[in-house]
Amino acid sequence: MAKSLFVCQSCGAEHRKWSGQCSDCGEWNSITEQVIETSPRIGGKGKALATTSITDISRQQSPRRSTDIEELNRVLGGGLVPGSAVLIGGDPGIGKSTLLLQAAAKLAASDKSQQVLYVTGEESVQQVRMRGERIGALDDNLMLVSACELESILATIDKTKPGIVIVDSIQTTVSTRLTSAPGTVSQVRDCAAALVQSAKQKGHAMILVGHVTKDGALAGPRVLEHMVDAVIYFEGDRGHAHRILRAVKNRFGPAGEIGVFEMTDQGLLGIVDASRLFLAERSADTPGSVVLACMEGTRPLLVEVQALIAPTVYSTPKRSAVGLDAARVAMLTAVLERRVGLPLSQHDVYVNIAGGARIQEPAADLAVLLAMLSAYQERAMPHNVVVFGEVGLTGEIRPVGQPEPRAKEAASLGFTHVVLPHGNHQRVQKANIIANMRSSTKSPLQLTAVKHLSDAAQKLLS
Repeated sequence: MAKSLFVCQSCGAEHRKWSGQCSDCGEWNSITEQVIETSPRIGGKGKALATTSITDISRQQSPRRSTDIEELNRVLGGGLVPGSAVLIGGDPGIGKSTLLLQAAAKLAASDKSQQVLYVTGEESVQQVRMRGERIGALDDNLMLVSACELESILATIDKTKPGIVIVDSIQTTVSTRLTSAPGTVSQVRDCAAALVQSAKQKGHAMILVGHVTKDGALAGPRVLEHMVDAVIYFEGDRGHAHRILRAVKNRFGPAGEIGVFEMTDQGLLGIVDASRLFLAERSADTPGSVVLACMEGTRPLLVEVQALIAPTVYSTPKRSAVGLDAARVAMLTAVLERRVGLPLSQHDVYVNIAGGARIQEPAADLAVLLAMLSAYQERAMPHNVVVFGEVGLTGEIRPVGQPEPRAKEAASLGFTHVVLPHGNHQRVQKANIIANMRSSTKSPLQLTAVKHLSDAAQKLLS
């Protein structure tokens, strides 16, 4: 028995009839008709399942499979967990297939008892072989197959019994049970559910590659991210050689963790000291430049915040931000104008995170405001100062989480002064004194605690 439904290809919402705009997500021309085969329900009661007390379950953790790529292991929480499902997405050409082929070859070489199966639906096996030769990712234990049919992929998994399966990509995988086209909501949802269920039942780790929309979100239904154990985004600017791998969901490790890579002719190389990379091109004693100590997951990171303020030629001044939330930058501009008295109503404000990084935490507020103040007054901030702190609408500077690793990262890179919220001063001072007692060669960091934005501006730019 077949019935017809109209499904939005953007959000997966079902409609009784076709319309030009989806009422759930607001997208235009995204609703398509799909024929769904249904079978009549068979009545009857379900069988009761055996239950187990949570205290009787073994505490022994499943051993992780290390990828031998330190930055990838960091994002995964230490490695791949058997029976887990990982979804990785990113822009076309960002390096998803390259990184996974590198990891697959290292995983295949580390354990010869279990094969690694790489299923490619977008390339031929010859193309994957050529890329493997270029980046040095060749191993006899790495098995390749070019397939798009879900039933064939599941049969291959049953036959080879691999330890790790990589499907590139989930949008090209189709099930013969469905009549819809590849990449539609129903195909992506059903194929992903079948592959994840196979991983849970047979115990192999599953890595799915996903496409992204023009807005940068993973294509397909939102339920796709709920099915898997970890969701990882591959970010990067084509104008820069480095790439950032960010975990937005992880059931086996910290969410928000990042890994930094550099794109080279030999593939993607992990960068352990990422702060030096982002500060490599920084010029000292330049107005509008401030060094921010931020946290990405459990990793402290130093980045350069740049600001430029110029007279506007438009009736409404521009507020532009790259690497930061534009709405928050506009709000901080209003705080600076109202609480400090800067006349910015006739000026365009541009804020940028140098190096292509993207900062989302509110601890960047103080650095952004001091960079704008420095640019407006044409006064350079001291080159050996690191700043962090959240700023409220009244101009008060609020404490942030994990101040100790931020200060420690600044000290390791040679910075001597830290401007921080007054609420974080005691914790950082205590950790600073203990570290200085253990190391007699280093002098302690000089800490400047501030309570209000006007205090920070007076102490740093007076």
